[in-house]
Amino acid sequence: MTDSLLGSESLLGSESLLGSESPFAIRFDVLVIGAGAAGLYTSLCLPSHLRVGLISKDQISRSASDWAQGGIAAVVNSQDSTELHLEDTLNAGAGLCDRSAVKFLVENAADCIHNLVEMGVAFDRHGSDLALTLEAAHSRHRVLHAADTTGRAVVTTLTKQVLDRKNIQIVPQAFVVDLWLDENQTCQGVCLVYQGRVEWIRAGAVILATGGGGQVFAQTTNPPVSTGDGVAIAHRAGAILRDLEFVQFHPTALTRADAPRFLISEAVRGEGAQLVDRQGHRFTFDYHPAGELAPRDIVSRAIFSHLQKTEADPATANVWLDLRAIAPETIRRRFPNIVQVCQRWGIDVFHQPIPVAPAAHYWMGGIEADLMNRTSINGLYAVGETASTGVHGANRLASNSLLECLVFGAQLRHLKVSAIDPATERGDRNITNSQRKNSAIASADSETIRRLRTELPKLVWQGAGICRDQTTLEGAIVQVQRWQQEFAQLPLSQALLGLEPLQTLNFGAPDADACLREWGELYNLLAIADLILRSAAYRTESRGGHYRSDFPQTSPEWQVHTLVQHDRWWVAPVET
Repeated sequence: MTDSLLGSESLLGSESLLGSESPFAIRFDVLVIGAGAAGLYTSLCLPSHLRVGLISKDQISRSASDWAQGGIAAVVNSQDSTELHLEDTLNAGAGLCDRSAVKFLVENAADCIHNLVEMGVAFDRHGSDLALTLEAAHSRHRVLHAADTTGRAVVTTLTKQVLDRKNIQIVPQAFVVDLWLDENQTCQGVCLVYQGRVEWIRAGAVILATGGGGQVFAQTTNPPVSTGDGVAIAHRAGAILRDLEFVQFHPTALTRADAPRFLISEAVRGEGAQLVDRQGHRFTFDYHPAGELAPRDIVSRAIFSHLQKTEADPATANVWLDLRAIAPETIRRRFPNIVQVCQRWGIDVFHQPIPVAPAAHYWMGGIEADLMNRTSINGLYAVGETASTGVHGANRLASNSLLECLVFGAQLRHLKVSAIDPATERGDRNITNSQRKNSAIASADSETIRRLRTELPKLVWQGAGICRDQTTLEGAIVQVQRWQQEFAQLPLSQALLGLEPLQTLNFGAPDADACLREWGELYNLLAIADLILRSAAYRTESRGGHYRSDFPQTSPEWQVHTLVQHDRWWVAPVET
């Protein structure tokens, strides 16, 4: 992203905002970590008198939201009702949705959609009416879309709005390492890597909107930035996390050895596409009466089980998604991006089916947060996929994810923060300057980091993928903990993990930012791998996105949330 696009309110290249010693010699009332739909919309909804720092570890358009194809679910049609949307969400959530949270979500959906339309999001229309499509487990056509690039349309519009706001300062290509807590365990800022330096930034409130953690799995539809950062840093700070075992595996990711796992939207099946095996058999009806339109976890397991039965090497095999039952003009109008991507990989969707298989797609678990996005740590908030608000339960209903970002992001318009004492701020800078140190990154550090980054997702895919069992989970847990010990012994880890608040490091190497980001992402991936594996081992039943082959049935005793704080696991009742 160029400086001109970032605008005068970005920290990058803005001399008026850069101090001679530290680029953060300024005060923020609120820091928003993450610049996908949740972070962008939250920033826009915060009171305009607050000075907001929007921190993104990449360019602000590179997020999972930008990749979202299907759409946003909302009741905007007289043939539908919020009661039906609520019931569909509860049914998909397999007994673990909190009813009051879901009720809040669906009742506030229409207002958020109208707000997006007013901002300029060009949803598809039928005449003057918003066009609606059907997706799996919805009882009505209620999914709004902008062709098959809804996420991109939303993020692009929100980004333009953010760039026009004078109270929002964008901090691109910055990586948050940890939270900064005071002696009362109140969040008062973050430790951040920016332009080769490790800095501490004070703020009245910190909002985590970092998305999911799909990169912990070898097969995922998530972009490279989805490394579970928010959940990991909240865990290290002592926040309560919830339902981390529940991962939604999208049934239909493009599966070719030479191609990334590009998501083929569920909306394609909603329009009539059929899942078939190599004999042309629509096998999903053998597993569920709704066939291709069964909930995602059921369709994913149907594909997994069918490949286990019919293929010599099921781990690399695929089934086929056949779009030829859909009118060609509908395909061109509704799915131009899918058509284009498939063409890039030599697949003509008008004349041949698409090879597909499941991939990790969405993390239902996250940081426990209430309807005001408050976590168990004072001053810390969580929004979007990073949070566990109770709306998704054990299995998210299609197209409720972007909706959650909007509805809960809008709640931050009520945020009140305490002013930071200027004397404290000046003292921070004096202490920081007096404790500055130099450091370097050894090539051995980088080699180890890249090796572990390659091996970890393979292990988690095998241990906590679509089908899980105790023996495999326990073996994976032991291996992850060994890797965590190896990681902690790296000289770079020793330097960074030993920092006290307000101590800084200055790395002189030209590639320092990239190396430090690789280190930080692995730090977080190791943490969430351990958390997912241990949570999956803790829940001895199958439910929603969590399937145990050694406990294949759903147990009434496990209709509870699983919670973890530090190294303690326990359960809590679901709000009915």
